[in-house]
Amino acid sequence: MRDENQQIIKFDHESNMTNEDFYLSKSNKHIMELLNNWPKWEKNFLNINGEKFSGKSHLVNIFLKKFRGIRFDAHQLDDSKLKEIKIHQNIVLENLDNTIDEKLFYTLFNMIDLDNKYLIVTSYKSIVDIEFKLNDLNSRAKNFLLQSIKKPDDDLIFALLVKNLSDRQISIEKKLINYVIKRIDRSYSKIFEFIYKIDEMSLKKKKSIDLKIIKEVLGE
Repeated sequence: MRDENQQIIKFDHESNMTNEDFYLSKSNKHIMELLNNWPKWEKNFLNINGEKFSGKSHLVNIFLKKFRGIRFDAHQLDDSKLKEIKIHQNIVLENLDNTIDEKLFYTLFNMIDLDNKYLIVTSYKSIVDIEFKLNDLNSRAKNFLLQSIKKPDDDLIFALLVKNLSDRQISIEKKLINYVIKRIDRSYSKIFEFIYKIDEMSLKKKKSIDLKIIKEVLGE
């Protein structure tokens, strides 16, 4: 198990998204290595997919600080964004789903190809599993390098719990954290749900977190 003083990541929180704060694990190391290898990619299109709180925004933020570029949400894609994109080499489109303006998205594809730019798309599920109405988009989606953030391992769960609870000035014994790790669902959403509930219980009961409270939050 990792030492509590080790540098750790706080996923999907805008306030703390530097390389120094990133915690590498088996879940995300392969993506970080690929991003650091830019522009030596096999393709100019990259899709990073993973569930909420899995660190997609943190990863692309580190990338943009190192290599520069523009980032915006998929729902913000419009004609003005397409004009703004022209002066950037790297474009990051976040939170892609099938509600995006498909014609504009297809235009974006063509711009990337024509100007030899790079496009990074983040999404909850793989872009090849998103069903677009335009067949051309479904075809172009196959041109992406696909990178999935895997479920967190024990070390990463430990890091997330220690960091985010300490941020809330909540101290829990290491043996209790290990107890949680053995029982919590291996889901980033469930981990953060647990953290939020512990925070609420701590404020409500105004006492240190013990095994009884942890069992209550876990629903045992």
